Amino acid sequence: MNQPLLFEMLRSFTTLAKTLNLSHAVSELNSTRQTVRRHIALLEEMRGETLFHVVNRRYELTDEGQAALPAAESLLGHGRLWLRGQIKDVDGLMGMSYVDETGWYYHQQQQPISVAWSNPSGLFRSAIQCWAAAQGALEDDAILPVRPYALVYRDTAAGWLCTEVGERSFYSKWWGWGAARSSVGRSLDQFPFGPELARVMDVPLREVQTTCGMRLDQVVTRIPRSVGGIPEHLVFERLLLGCHMPDGSFALMVMVDRPDTIRVAGLDQSSLEEMSHDVVVDFKGD
Repeated sequence: MNQPLLFEMLRSFTTLAKTLNLSHAVSELNSTRQTVRRHIALLEEMRGETLFHVVNRRYELTDEGQAALPAAESLLGHGRLWLRGQIKDVDGLMGMSYVDETGWYYHQQQQPISVAWSNPSGLFRSAIQCWAAAQGALEDDAILPVRPYALVYRDTAAGWLCTEVGERSFYSKWWGWGAARSSVGRSLDQFPFGPELARVMDVPLREVQTTCGMRLDQVVTRIPRSVGGIPEHLVFERLLLGCHMPDGSFALMVMVDRPDTIRVAGLDQSSLEEMSHDVVVDFKGD
């Protein structure tokens, strides 16, 4: 199996999984019905499982196909970005640097959890302690000291949906409380990038969802502070904590804070120095 063919097979699978319509998939791929069918058949033969059922001429993912889809999307996203030199491991941790033709950039570097202990406000240290004391139970009283600083996301068929925004959260500091509160019920903000970058950016969330553990990343980018506003320098560290609701379903608790230094390989401190000074989490912890 040559690698270019495998890449095209994955494209056929993920596109058909998204459209569930052969004609639409063919059009999006600029391919032929015969080619897409052949790619799916080859994948099913190689994996030894059926990826799709056809019901009334409409494609439906099987349980096996549904389970295979996230990894296939991640492989495509990583593959494209890796070929462009935009994704790499730094000391065994995932790093990504994306710059588009307009100059907009998004840099993300996974951090050792030990970095949380040096968080300037102490928010991350307290969040981990509260999370551990609650054993991941989002509605446990042990979470209460950090709940006003948290964002909560739930995984749905429409993607990650925001179900809660803390009034004291970094998100509220950046957007303002009214705009931040209005984001409840919306999916994760979409940045001006292609689908491959979106898939890679989803990797940390899925990792924590799978492990019900924690992960820390630093992000350096530019984002407007209001709709239609001018993009401003934004540097933050994001702690993801795997939690569960009273019914046992997964909930992602997100803590965000301003770091004291940029730790993304290859970047200087200018973005942090030029970032608005009023965006600071005022954490009232121990």
